[in-house]
Amino acid sequence: RGYYPQGGGEVVVQLSPVKELSPINLTDRGTVTKIYGRAFVAGALPIKLAKDMSAAAVRCIRKEIRDLYVNIQPVREPDDRACGTGSGIIVVAETSTGCLLAGSSLGKRGKNSDKVGIEAAEILLKNLKHGGTVDDSLQDQLIIFMALAKGVSRVKSGPITLHTQTAIHFAEKLTKAKFTVTKSEEEDPSKDTYIIECQGMGMINPNL
Repeated sequence: RGYYPQGGGEVVVQLSPVKELSPINLTDRGTVTKIYGRAFVAGALPIKLAKDMSAAAVRCIRKEIRDLYVNIQPVREPDDRACGTGSGIIVVAETSTGCLLAGSSLGKRGKNSDKVGIEAAEILLKNLKHGGTVDDSLQDQLIIFMALAKGVSRVKSGPITLHTQTAIHFAEKLTKAKFTVTKSEEEDPSKDTYIIECQGMGMINPNL
């Protein structure tokens, strides 16, 4: 992983091609069964910062969720796996239906490590309150796959982000896919929960 300003991170991706994409139906979040994560430091930063981020995030989450053990591991990134100096935290909630919703935050010079941990925890809690199956970071990334898939895809989400609105706009411009966004009738009316539905274009991989 690379850290600002040096950068230098590397990602290795291995994919198996498919003839076409199947539609998805992500509308049942289930119940939260696990909360876990990692608070990390790299380079010249002391492990104490990771421990402080972890402890602050756990305290924040425990105020809202008291019946689950929150396991956030403080770690130091090995020198051979990190480029530069940096810190951050990611906290993940896993549900009974396999959904993963998260909150994250990065440290920076002059920013209190407790604040970094609390920010990540508050983002996670916000994503859990709306009742959707995806968090606000994943929401827009699903749009292109829904547009290319063959058939109708449905995703339950929280408030529609500007990134998602933009992704839908351009997906409809570039493909024959058609999206609709409606308020979810299954959730408490006070919750800001929506159903993103897409009739995909059914793109075929001509090389298979």
